[in-house]
Order: sequence, then structure tokens, then C-alpha cells
Amino acid sequence: MLHPSYNDLMNVVNSDVEPGEHPVVNSRYSIVLATAKRARQLIDGSQPLVDGSFPKPLSVAIEELSTSAIKIDSEEDEAEEEETLAAVEHEELSSGEDTESTAQEETEPEEA
Repeated sequence: MLHPSYNDLMNVVNSDVEPGEHPVVNSRYSIVLATAKRARQLIDGSQPLVDGSFPKPLSVAIEELSTSAIKIDSEEDEAEEEETLAAVEHEELSSGEDTESTAQEETEPEEA
């Protein structure tokens, strides 16, 4: 048997959700994705946020989630973040294109 169970983890993650709001996690799949992503971060060198000796990065990730050391963003939060990043990238690309076209206009020889 897994400890903590999926239900326990879902209750911990959804504990901050106000009544009437959509829960952050609706399925075991969301828990699995979140812990796998955190385990990959730990493998890549991130520092654990919990004390203890755990044999595997996934065990650390599960412990972090069960103690609320990490939070799972809701899909709405992730969508807003992606929109913000897309807007910033678009803005950077737009400003970069203007600079390039201006530079090209200045370096092209004038025809008489």
C-alpha cells in the first residue's frame, strides 16, 4: 500500500481551495504528473524542501507534496502564466523586428 495514498495527497493539495471553487487536482493523473515533474527537478539538481533521508527523488517529491512544501498550480494559473509568457515573447519579437528593419534600412546603399 502506498503511503500517503492518492486520496490523502489530493486532500492536501485541495485543502486551500475555497468552497464553491474548482479543486486544483481532480485525478490521480494530476498527482502523478506533479510528483514526476518535481522528481525530475530534483534529479537535475534542485534542493529538497523537506528534511529526511529518502532513497529516491520520487519519494522526496511525494513527501514535499504531502507536507505542502510544494504547491500544484491550477490549470487556470498555468493558462494565465502561458498567456503572459506568450505576450512577453511576442513583445520581444516585435521590438526585435523593428530594430532589425531599421538597421537594414540604414545600411542599404541609396540608389541615385
